[in-house]
Amino acid sequence: MIEFEVELKTHTKYLPKFGRLIELKKDYAKVILDTSEEMAVDEYGLVHGGFTFSAADFCAMATVNEPYVVLVRSQNEFLGPVKVGESVVFESEVMMKEKRKWEVKVTGKIDEIKVFEGIFGCVVLDKHVLKKNV
Repeated sequence: MIEFEVELKTHTKYLPKFGRLIELKKDYAKVILDTSEEMAVDEYGLVHGGFTFSAADFCAMATVNEPYVVLVRSQNEFLGPVKVGESVVFESEVMMKEKRKWEVKVTGKIDEIKVFEGIFGCVVLDKHVLKKNV
């Protein structure tokens, strides 16, 4: 059983098969994406970049860890291929926090090889983005 220094308050229905949260502290998260055959796009076992991005995005959201955090922009680099059977470890770092606006840097590595790096611009809202004003 994994214990966290802080409780996860956002994205609580995110499926672990798309990225498992293994460490959570204030302003920090660590997520592992264990890739599977269903993520492959070809006979070589290349994993679709959308799965890599999704796990990185979840890592950023967990880093902010506010109930109503949303992604408003991102700048990403896919630095190497990910193959079926590999595990990508994502770690986050808060770069800027100003009122409701956050910038989070997420790095993804397979062993010690960096395969992903991204800056995620996040905004914390007062209520859920889909909740209607009534």
